[in-house]
Amino acid sequence: MSETMNTNKEKKKPPLNGRRSLPSNNSNDEENEVPEMEAFGLIPRGFNPKDYLSVVDIHMFKEPHEINKQQHHTDKYYSPKLIVRRGQPFQIQIDFNRPYKPETDQLWLEYLIGRYPQQNKGTYIPILVGGVLKPGEWGAKIIHKENNSVRLSIMSSATCIVGKFRLYVAVWTPFGILRTHRNLATDTYILFNPWCQQDAVYLDDEKEREEYVLNDVGIVFHGNINDIKLRSWSYGQFEEDILDACLFLMDKAELELSGRGNPIKICRVASAMINSRDDNGVIAGSWDNTYTYGVAPSAWTGSVDILLEYYSSKQPVRYGQCWVFAGVFNTFLRCLGIPARLITNYSSAHDNNANLQLDFFLDDEGKVDTKLTKDSVWNYHCWNEAWMTRPDLPVGFGGWQVVDGTPQETSDGMYRCGPASVQAIKHGHVCFQFDAPFVYAEVNSDIIYQRREKNGTLVIEKIDTTHIGQLIVTKEVGGDGMMEITEEYKFQEGSEEERLALETAVMYGIKKQTTQDTVYQPQTDVDMDFQVQKAVLGSDFKVTITFRNKSRNYYTATTYLSGNIVFYTGVTKNEFKKHSFSAKLEPSSSSAFNVVIKSSEYLSDLLDQASFHFFVTARINETGKILATQKATVLEIPTLRIKTQGEMVAGKEMSVTVEFTNPLKQTLENVTLRLEGPGVLRTMKKEFRQIPMNSTLTWEVKCIPKRPGLRKLIASLNCDALRHVYGELNVQIQKP
Repeated sequence: MSETMNTNKEKKKPPLNGRRSLPSNNSNDEENEVPEMEAFGLIPRGFNPKDYLSVVDIHMFKEPHEINKQQHHTDKYYSPKLIVRRGQPFQIQIDFNRPYKPETDQLWLEYLIGRYPQQNKGTYIPILVGGVLKPGEWGAKIIHKENNSVRLSIMSSATCIVGKFRLYVAVWTPFGILRTHRNLATDTYILFNPWCQQDAVYLDDEKEREEYVLNDVGIVFHGNINDIKLRSWSYGQFEEDILDACLFLMDKAELELSGRGNPIKICRVASAMINSRDDNGVIAGSWDNTYTYGVAPSAWTGSVDILLEYYSSKQPVRYGQCWVFAGVFNTFLRCLGIPARLITNYSSAHDNNANLQLDFFLDDEGKVDTKLTKDSVWNYHCWNEAWMTRPDLPVGFGGWQVVDGTPQETSDGMYRCGPASVQAIKHGHVCFQFDAPFVYAEVNSDIIYQRREKNGTLVIEKIDTTHIGQLIVTKEVGGDGMMEITEEYKFQEGSEEERLALETAVMYGIKKQTTQDTVYQPQTDVDMDFQVQKAVLGSDFKVTITFRNKSRNYYTATTYLSGNIVFYTGVTKNEFKKHSFSAKLEPSSSSAFNVVIKSSEYLSDLLDQASFHFFVTARINETGKILATQKATVLEIPTLRIKTQGEMVAGKEMSVTVEFTNPLKQTLENVTLRLEGPGVLRTMKKEFRQIPMNSTLTWEVKCIPKRPGLRKLIASLNCDALRHVYGELNVQIQKP
């Protein structure tokens, strides 16, 4: 009996660790017991706590229209609790049982976070009520006294932990300390503050703060370099329970509470936590076009459903691809108050051995050898930038930092990437942490086409130095347009500065293979290029190959076109079109050849981004030299139409209709529609068994918008035969 008693007792105690007196404090959710009466010794019989100053009530001024949330730009959060930003004063009012007498009454506030609060770790913060507030340091002063009440202005430190604090008011008596009891209503969330100059995430432009912190919808640019497509994404960082879900992410990652005031640490931990590899993080990635037991990445319209599902199930949500990881990461950063934006890099290199070159191996006929070729070019890749100072790096490398939650390669043993300074990447200073070489390669690699001769020597047929990282974009500030930021990442192609940055990167240890040990003598007197006709999904289109013979010689070119259906990551699923022909090239002239692609050739195997990749190689028979070029192309996908009826007033019912016409020559089966709009309606889903060809589907939804102002409705349609179908509508919700 006594033994079992003992083991039970043992279990209750946290495991001790020889190196620290207290267990690690890495959960914002756990609490400790705080005594309401902390006696200094024996309490005399006549002691009655009611004789001393005692707290009757605490007013937090936490309504969206009240002073705190207004001044701290937190009025949009759907949370009944007080939410403030660090390094900026906020107000509370305390009602006592009698008037407060500063001469004799001694009171202080206590803010606590986690289960093992300690003053030196910033997890226990006692604040004496004093006369002056120092900017950016903890303090409290009385600004108004009336009857039994005092109003306090409280300043938090500009470097304090970001999270949910518990508040106690303590009063000193000769026999002990009297405290208020645990009261959930006085819990206070403290966030990063881009409006405060002492905060590491300070951003000095109001328009940018409104976009990168307060905007709850954004745009994802996808498609490819020759055919840029865009879709809206609902970040929803202010929606109910999202703030708690974001704090839960840091608990799940077991990030020490004392490190949660540092945006560098938070970003690094979150970039690992957003994907499910190695830590059971938020989203499971899937790039194989089979999404059984989960939601296809293209069907999501925003981050809210994903974060809430993870918060409740504690299990990875299926499935995501790069823009989903980036969308959720953006929500997390903006929700905590770190300025963030979603970036798209067109023709993004995934360089497996980080040697700044993507090796495409050709066989004798000039076809790509898929077994040997390991590197790939993503049509586009999305990541995030977060804004912060970098006190851990030399001066000049603060500002935008690349963070990427998509699992591509490991960093220090985990799938994560960043924060890497954009400025350091531009100048080739890839020695600065974290993961700058990988990001540098994503935007700067060369494509090398090589062919192995019969005797085993490698012949380089072509070096393409401009294909990778051709265009890097993000949504413009204050609008839905595209803003090009390529020059934030790299100097003008071919400029002196660009060479210098490359030499710097190589000096800092990026492997750049030299091409001296291989033969490279390209055919310079013939140019070859090809164009793909823009086409709607389900129709035929043509590819036009043009040669320009600049020499005085007569040439014949054995030309081979290979059409492949690819994932947007550039990985081939299968070759659906092979076509060879012989081209006669007259001296000093141009000639064009058309190849027709029929819809019946590609429709059965099409993947969700409707992406093709064409390789064209031509061997000049007279010289034996090979010309090679490649391009990705995306089909036009039909869109959803969204309409509204009646007046749109906050608090009144309105009606939204989504329409779609099936353009394919087949019936669509098991179709899922999603519709959401932050502040207007929570995500709604509807399943349709079938949509016959050419027929139109209509779905009507009733909703009650919560917030006035300009809002966005976003819809998606998804089924096995057709994905990436989107629609959106801006709606102006009137004040009641």
